[in-house]
Amino acid sequence: MHDIEPFFNWRHLYTAEEDSRSPFFGRTYSEFEFSQTVYNYYIHPQWDEFGSRTLYLKILYVDYDLHFAIIELLGEWNDAIENDIMTLKRDVIDKLFEQGITKYILIGENVLNFHSGDKDYYQEWFEEVTDENGWMVLLNLSEAAQYDFKKRKLNYYIELMEILNWRTYKPEHLFKRIDDEISKRLD
Repeated sequence: MHDIEPFFNWRHLYTAEEDSRSPFFGRTYSEFEFSQTVYNYYIHPQWDEFGSRTLYLKILYVDYDLHFAIIELLGEWNDAIENDIMTLKRDVIDKLFEQGITKYILIGENVLNFHSGDKDYYQEWFEEVTDENGWMVLLNLSEAAQYDFKKRKLNYYIELMEILNWRTYKPEHLFKRIDDEISKRLD
């Protein structure tokens, strides 16, 4: 797992550690010191810890004018034991929401497992963003994780989508593609 890096081709456009409005403003990273783990497997030091012991993230891009954020995830999303959704919501999403972000693209292809818990934080997040004409999308979650996600009907709150070549897009184009798709579904 130590060789799975957050997507880096947009770093010339945005870095969360240099964005004063980001929850990760001012963070420094080592390219050589591997200290964070998911189940005793070291992960790349560029991933951001946000309070979960098993789930890490990287804010890849934020556009405050278009009100969207793209966030890549790594690890095990465990709401049953760790209540990862609560930690994600309170420590990352709420801070972005305060800055006007109402549309969220979560990249889930490196989420190894998903274990559900309560729906409360999903519902709260959904209600907040839909009141502002926003949405949440989870891209490329594995079939097994999607099964567990759908079993708890969490896809009612966070839309599941597949875009296998998302890395070939510029952030604004990825956002536009997803926003257009969501708009079509709502019409």
